[in-house]
Amino acid sequence: MSTLDRTAVGYPIVNALGGLENPNAEGEGAGQLQQTSEELVIDDRALAEAKASGLTAVNITLGYTLGDLPPYEHTVRELDVWDGIIAGRPGDLVKVRRADDIRGAHAEGRVGVVYGFQNAVAVGEDRAVIRERVGYFAERGVRVVQLTYNQANHLGDGSMAPENRGLTDFGRETVAALNEHRLMVDLSHSGERTCLEAARISRQPVSINHTGCRALADLPRNKTDEELRLVAERGGFVGVYFMPFLTLSGHARAADVVEHIVHAVNVCGEDAVGIGTDGPVTAIDDLGAYRARLAEHVAERARAGVGAAGERADTLPFVVDLRGVEQFRELIRLLERRGFAEERIAKIMGGNFIAYAERIWG
Repeated sequence: MSTLDRTAVGYPIVNALGGLENPNAEGEGAGQLQQTSEELVIDDRALAEAKASGLTAVNITLGYTLGDLPPYEHTVRELDVWDGIIAGRPGDLVKVRRADDIRGAHAEGRVGVVYGFQNAVAVGEDRAVIRERVGYFAERGVRVVQLTYNQANHLGDGSMAPENRGLTDFGRETVAALNEHRLMVDLSHSGERTCLEAARISRQPVSINHTGCRALADLPRNKTDEELRLVAERGGFVGVYFMPFLTLSGHARAADVVEHIVHAVNVCGEDAVGIGTDGPVTAIDDLGAYRARLAEHVAERARAGVGAAGERADTLPFVVDLRGVEQFRELIRLLERRGFAEERIAKIMGGNFIAYAERIWG
């Protein structure tokens, strides 16, 4: 483990979409289409490495994203699981409800946990219960709700839905309920029309917390300049991920992450861009063994119809030279070499997310 401590960075680092698990500790469900939160292993190593990396807060995914589990019941169960995880680690973790909770986590040397969904189907299919369920999720501490995963649902189309139909009436009512309860409306996996329409109708700024720039890699999971610009113009937030979709080859490197951040800043301005790695801090130790399992996992996602264009058996779902305890400090070094000043880097590494969170949560 690095001997550097989190104070070496000096400012909060916020991962707008990531994880806290140790991928080397195989819990139940490892290798399945989607592990439940109960099956993730969040152990001493994972938390020590998260702190050592300088991480201040992370938006974790809980609840229903895909598969056959009942969306609402499964999501309620996962809220209980995460409440238990945080309660069991009071010296390490704190639930984030407001922007000041992230600042507090930084001051106290803990990691703030932001509850987020990557699919909003747990709001149900009955218009009469949308507000009730959104209110319940808000009360339980959920702060980020992504409208769709890669496929279409009854709210709108995902990035892989070929029709690109946009937001449904049900989706519009859900956005209104999320606004009412001051939850972030996230559009990371949404199709282009769904993203643009939701950004326009939302009374509060929206986010795209983990994406890349389609102008640099024309893949559906990346966002067009029109989407990026609209979200930023309306006071929202865009996080760049550490994912293979940053290049058409599927083998993204740290330099690609930097180029996507540079492009996003050029389109959105330096006050709207951050990071959403889509991965935990702890790196996989045995990449050879992982590569052998990866092909089957990618095939299973394809069979289930939940994969995205650009996912292949040989594409690691992370950036191989930007992972582990040094990932954030390495990105900072690369941005410095690219000519970014410290103030701008601090905004990208966490300041912009905190400012956006304050606009939504208070």
